Amino acid sequence: MQFTADQVKALQHVALETIKSETKHTKRVIEAIPVEKSDYKPDPVAMSSLELAKHIALSDVQFLDGIRTGKFDFSTKLPESVKTPADIATWYVNEMEKVTNGLGSMSPEQLGEVLDFMGFMQMPAVLFLTMAVNHSIHHRGQLTTHLRPMGSKVPSIYGSSYDDEQAQKAASA
Repeated sequence: MQFTADQVKALQHVALETIKSETKHTKRVIEAIPVEKSDYKPDPVAMSSLELAKHIALSDVQFLDGIRTGKFDFSTKLPESVKTPADIATWYVNEMEKVTNGLGSMSPEQLGEVLDFMGFMQMPAVLFLTMAVNHSIHHRGQLTTHLRPMGSKVPSIYGSSYDDEQAQKAASA
């Protein structure tokens, strides 16, 4: 599949604006994890809430950086200093800003290059931006299902959440 430079620039713009918006939502969900219950697992085979938050943060950054560099590398780890949900959220926002700035400076030619994703998927780099968004949203949705059982509130994502509405009702009563 080939795109014109204008098509790539349009896809790049839409994807990066979406990524920036989704990063804010993901940050709020990670921050909603209660520190004292961050080891919560809805099932013994599931990741804990803290593990899932780390996975989201690290894989988002690694995946997008792979698009930027043209090579996917998932071998890096979070810094040892990143331990709590607040640490993860702060690291995530800072790193996502860096990587999206890098993606924003890529040329249409670079983003039109076909990348190989782990030997099983090849497509233009610009299309991997949407895949990165979908992966992040998928895992963020999993993480939101952990919040109420831990005693936390689900923040708004695409409009008010039930918890936001209940807080508004209580405030106006």
